[in-house]
Amino acid sequence: MTFTTRPELTGTFGMVATTHWLASAVGMKLLEAGGNAFDAAVAAGFVLNVVEPQLNGPLGDMPALVWPAGAEAPQMICGQGTAPAGATVAHYRDQGLDLIPGSGLLATVTPGAFDAWMVMLRDHGTKRLRDVLEPAIHYADAGHPILARAVGVIADQADLFRTEWPTSAAVWLPGGDVPVAGRLFRNPDLAAFWTRLLTEAETVEGREAQIEAARRAFSQGFVAEAIDDYMRDACVMDGAGARRKGVLTGADMAGWQATVEPALQGGYHGWDIWKGGFWTQGPALLQSLNLLAQTGIADTDPRGADFVHLAVEAMKLAFADREAYYGDPDFFDIPAAHLLSGDYARERAGLIGPWASMDQRPGLVPGQETLAEAFVARAARAVPKGKGAGGGEPTMAHLDNREGDTVHVDVVDRWGNMVSATPSGGWLQSNPVVPGLGVALNTRAQMFWLDEGLPTTLAPGRRPRTTLTPSMARAPDGTRLAFGTPGGDSQDQWQLFLLLRMVHHGMNLQEAIDAPLVLSKHLQASFYPRGSEPGGLMVEPGFGAGTIDALRGRGHKVTQAEPWSLGRLTAVARGPDGVLRAGATPRLMQAYAAGR
Repeated sequence: MTFTTRPELTGTFGMVATTHWLASAVGMKLLEAGGNAFDAAVAAGFVLNVVEPQLNGPLGDMPALVWPAGAEAPQMICGQGTAPAGATVAHYRDQGLDLIPGSGLLATVTPGAFDAWMVMLRDHGTKRLRDVLEPAIHYADAGHPILARAVGVIADQADLFRTEWPTSAAVWLPGGDVPVAGRLFRNPDLAAFWTRLLTEAETVEGREAQIEAARRAFSQGFVAEAIDDYMRDACVMDGAGARRKGVLTGADMAGWQATVEPALQGGYHGWDIWKGGFWTQGPALLQSLNLLAQTGIADTDPRGADFVHLAVEAMKLAFADREAYYGDPDFFDIPAAHLLSGDYARERAGLIGPWASMDQRPGLVPGQETLAEAFVARAARAVPKGKGAGGGEPTMAHLDNREGDTVHVDVVDRWGNMVSATPSGGWLQSNPVVPGLGVALNTRAQMFWLDEGLPTTLAPGRRPRTTLTPSMARAPDGTRLAFGTPGGDSQDQWQLFLLLRMVHHGMNLQEAIDAPLVLSKHLQASFYPRGSEPGGLMVEPGFGAGTIDALRGRGHKVTQAEPWSLGRLTAVARGPDGVLRAGATPRLMQAYAAGR
């Protein structure tokens, strides 16, 4: 019998699972008020901007999978902003850079999260803009009990705020002091920003017209003006240790909007799985499954060394292809069909041996062999993880200063509508607060390279190859799932383990979430300074000493993680009989599912 930390929730009305209990409660509030899954997801997303400000913000990024009831497959809303017009390799090289810093104004792309939420609300929601914004405005204005982890980030950055980023000090150090964990924390500038947005939107009549007015106010009105005014003069300290100006302008914001595209579909043992396209890391999950389909992982113990070894070695191969071949398909000929083909998987699976690989081994795609060679060369000169200046994706201190956390939202309603969204960026520690807005710009541009000729070379209008990767799946019996996790490069690692345990071992959502996890440090990081640790593997102690020793015996460079420290998985599901289910991780003691 498998024991869990909490029950898998079941019901028929609606389920919301997010990385903070207040967001989950607000999502349920929208469902109780007659809203659908899309209304609930948008409201929860705005609350997460307030209560987890070290992990996401309104000026960040947000890919979301949406699956309307009755539709055959989900779609992707792309809230990943693009590089500004002034973001050229030549300009960044002229600034003395070989890598794009993990913090600072040059790391900024066009903010994308807000418009993506608005497209979701307009096209699929039923509630007014006021309905979905008011809960977040309340928590920003009246205050919320600030998380100890948010306080820790503020404390770590307090000296920088005081000496280099005074606009951040004004917001995050009220009265000049670091906030106290658990006490009410207010962000009146953010509340005023959203209140003004709402006021301007309500100068017109009609739900959709108001949403469109809010989009204009953001991309062409007072929000874009505030950002443009700030960026004209700001010259701030960045993660590479120098004061530099950025290149984002109001014109960049006016020229961009969220788009909708088909989700990328894969299959595994009778299951259908949907991910974002090759501008995300999502296809690496599909490639990992294709590789594992060629192995005997189905017959292994889900807490055993064989299971972990096969999964990790498959991920090493898939993520090597991520680094060599993934990027924005609007700008580069991505060999998508080749990378996802069965023949390619069979060829690559033969590289999975009994010992842990220490090498980066991208496949050789006909006509694009130089991309694999270029990645191997980049990997050879990469800074080891944990070395050099940080400032990439928010640090999870319990993971020994590894990059990797954001937020996640999963929702399903009684009609069968479903959402999986992974908002991120705009972290309080990533950039100074934009005066008057109460929040910071994103740093997603750090995922570009300054080497020419790559799918991920910095170029105006190009999407960075993001780590953000929500997921959806359909089981052979018709059960549909939405799931995801924060964690940067680790997101698809932990989602792979979730899926394998459901597919092969029949675990329910909460059992699969609670089961122990690993984290490969072998994969080259997407965040500054882009390091890796060949063969490195963090393992939760829940696997047991026997498994951990056996992994070391196979050559994995194992470090034992703290108990319950890897991943923040959440998930919801709807069975063909209409029964709804939900689960959320106990790790870090923030994520909760709610439903009935």
